[in-house]
Amino acid sequence: MKKLLIIAGFAFLASCSSVQKTTPQTFHWEGANMYFLLTDRFQNGDQSNDVNFGRTEKAAVLRGFEGGDLRGIIQKIDDNYFSDLGINAIWMTPLVEQIHGATDEGTGKTYGFHGYWAKDWTSLDPNFGTKAALKELVEKAHKKGIRIVLDAVINHTGPVTNLDAGYSSSWVRTSPPCKYTNYENTTACTLVANLPDILTESNAPAELPQMLVDKWKKEGRYDAEMQSLNDFFARTGYPRAPKYYIMKWLADYVQEFGIDGYRVDTVKHTNEDVWKDFQKVCQDAFDIYKRNNPSKVLDDNLFFTVGEVYGYGISQKQLYDFGDKKVNYYQNGFNSLINFDFKGDANKSYEEIFSNYSQLLHSDLNGKTVLNYLSSHDDGWPFDKERKKTFESGTKLLLAPGISQIYYGDETARPLVVKGAEGDANLRSKMNWTDVKTNPETKALLTHYQKLGKFRANHPAVGAGVHQMISQSPYWFTRTFDQDKVLVGLDLKPGLKEVSTSGIFEDGTKLRDAYSGITTTVKNGKAIIETNSPIVLFEKI
Repeated sequence: MKKLLIIAGFAFLASCSSVQKTTPQTFHWEGANMYFLLTDRFQNGDQSNDVNFGRTEKAAVLRGFEGGDLRGIIQKIDDNYFSDLGINAIWMTPLVEQIHGATDEGTGKTYGFHGYWAKDWTSLDPNFGTKAALKELVEKAHKKGIRIVLDAVINHTGPVTNLDAGYSSSWVRTSPPCKYTNYENTTACTLVANLPDILTESNAPAELPQMLVDKWKKEGRYDAEMQSLNDFFARTGYPRAPKYYIMKWLADYVQEFGIDGYRVDTVKHTNEDVWKDFQKVCQDAFDIYKRNNPSKVLDDNLFFTVGEVYGYGISQKQLYDFGDKKVNYYQNGFNSLINFDFKGDANKSYEEIFSNYSQLLHSDLNGKTVLNYLSSHDDGWPFDKERKKTFESGTKLLLAPGISQIYYGDETARPLVVKGAEGDANLRSKMNWTDVKTNPETKALLTHYQKLGKFRANHPAVGAGVHQMISQSPYWFTRTFDQDKVLVGLDLKPGLKEVSTSGIFEDGTKLRDAYSGITTTVKNGKAIIETNSPIVLFEKI
């Protein structure tokens, strides 16, 4: 609370300070500031699409559709909500058409509001919006320097319900259940009951499930879909195995809309060669999009892929150990992996986290990166479940080497414990927009995230640079990436602050503290500034 009052009390400094600004540096995925949101829970921008396919059964608490959609995300892009947070990549949960019925996994009736229960990969679920809305979203995001990352599920279909026929046996297995004790019983198995597992290890040709044939004919697009499939298989030479159908369908969103990356679900439950092929298919689609839309190309970055290898952490470097087999997913299609270590590492000191991560990312993981997070949609053990360390969470996440993943509501202390909710439903409450408008504490926390987020976005050195501690007490460090350099102080005392700039900034260099907005000039190898904030974010101007 003390930190909260300090930051809230001096929030006016930024608005009263110099308007000098630094020039944002070139975007690098290794230092991205990514915002992860559940499309259905973020913002309801179009109430006319709230109910589809007769989804009117009463669901358990926070297990039904709540109205969030692409239009709501577009509204927040237009309002500069993401830009003000320094967000340069948005990851959204899957948008494809979900099963129409509800199912009970033991926590009450649940609909596919989360997007991970695909019925038809070729269609968007109308609860989320239309392809026209997706096109608008991507184009508006790109104009503001924000990349779009969708979520790919190739491991499984949605559950079978009384409204949803299952995929055929040439496509899926329904047993045995996974035991997670070795490679085979983690990959060739079903994650949970009634979650049909795609036969991703198979190259055997399979006909389209009759359910899809009938559906496409009813929708009047069967011939067009078949022609597109025939063209894909003729061009690539891949067998008509289930995994390649799905890869093609997912890559279509890349080729048509120019999305910049995929977060890939349940990676370790599928043979790793699948992901190498998937990255290639997506990269080919990305190249086609760029050739067809030269005026819309943001940069020459390759297509981005980040994998959810559940349980992987940066401490494992490039290898994930199944017990009987070690797999290098970085050599099988991934630029990045989600770092499950970070929420535990966040209990350590700043320097212990920062120096260790920098060392690993510039040695064993050189040329690769990790995605750090503190809370997420399916992790019941976040770093700060009770939201008691909100400012510390933001500081550690946004200043740590690697990619930062803000889970929607981290920046507003959205509750992660909800009365009546069970299991992961607690993590998936609706975004607390009312608090953003009316709660002074929420506003102060959001301001904290905005300052740190913009600093990170403007300086690839923060996430992608080499870390070096300057002094332990008071704590100062520098980061360097190519020509980009920053100098940061944390847990500082109010008042006059002084730090050596030797080897970082030359005498006469003008510096701006991106946290307070106050400027200074380097003299006699030192930067001196007076602020009441415990944080200083020096950048060259």
